[in-house]
Amino acid sequence: MCKEIVRSPEFCGKLTFPLSLKQPGPRDGTIQCFIKRDKSTLTYHLYLCLSPAVLVENGKFLLSAKRTRRTTCTEYIISMDADNISRSSNTYIGKLRSNFLGTKFLIYDTQPAHNGAALSQPGKTSKRFYSKKVSPKVPSGSYVIAQVTYELNVLGTRGPRRMHCIMHSIPASALDAGGTVPGQPDHLLPRSLDDSFGSMSFSKSSIMDRSMDFSSSRFCDIAGGPRGIGDEEDEAKERPLILRNKAPRWHEQLQCWCLNFRGRVTVASVKNFQLIAATQPAAGAPTPSQPAPPEHDKILLQFGKVAKDMFTMDFRYPLSAFQAFAICLSSFDTKLACE
Repeated sequence: MCKEIVRSPEFCGKLTFPLSLKQPGPRDGTIQCFIKRDKSTLTYHLYLCLSPAVLVENGKFLLSAKRTRRTTCTEYIISMDADNISRSSNTYIGKLRSNFLGTKFLIYDTQPAHNGAALSQPGKTSKRFYSKKVSPKVPSGSYVIAQVTYELNVLGTRGPRRMHCIMHSIPASALDAGGTVPGQPDHLLPRSLDDSFGSMSFSKSSIMDRSMDFSSSRFCDIAGGPRGIGDEEDEAKERPLILRNKAPRWHEQLQCWCLNFRGRVTVASVKNFQLIAATQPAAGAPTPSQPAPPEHDKILLQFGKVAKDMFTMDFRYPLSAFQAFAICLSSFDTKLACE
């Protein structure tokens, strides 16, 4: 009854249910949050701001993440529990994984996007099917919903990072007039093991076939499969939303790169960024000389430092709190080739 009365964050601007963490933020305005980092435990906690003051630490807990360094990559496990941050927990909702250099990141969700994102790592997933330790409540699926890339610093000069994000689960048309983010989940965690796996077969061969079938990933540019000439209009509508960082300006008096965070960021850091929609018109679209729509000029996500281990995170439609948190976690990771 409450879910029928209370509107989603896109329209009410509030995070009311756990389900709201994976629903798009408000169209009018932003949701202000802050992240607290604990270097001793390699954990990060996301809180909803309850006060307009930047350094006030009272907030409502939303999500947590734990950093794990592996031989060839770094993983951030994302959970709805502040203390039990583990993939074996029924509060696990996704993860972030980087390459060795920390220049490319993949965001994984426990639930497939509406475009049928491919299930990753068939070998490891199949092992979890037969594991006796898997709880029926554990969401074992792992679906790629976004990719974050940082440009290599080939010159070795000091300067701001350059990043862009490909949101495979959000079509570029979501920012157009009347556009929406389709396929929003009706529940955050699978109710049972069968709900988590859906109609997937338990055989290893079928899992591998399904994971390699990129034809269903409508917004995934990685596939690059053959397309019909008559599908150009549909392809333009189905392109994934691409975000890029807003370029800072050089301040001569301060001798540093600056962005206007409107008081939400107070400490200079290479981690600070603002994301806007990247304008990449398709064939037949308006030329770059024409002004971009107002929605494409808005800052969709901003992240910045306010204290030694405290950072602000403000996001809006079409990003969700989970997606914004995962993108911000990528900024914490060490980037050997970017600095």
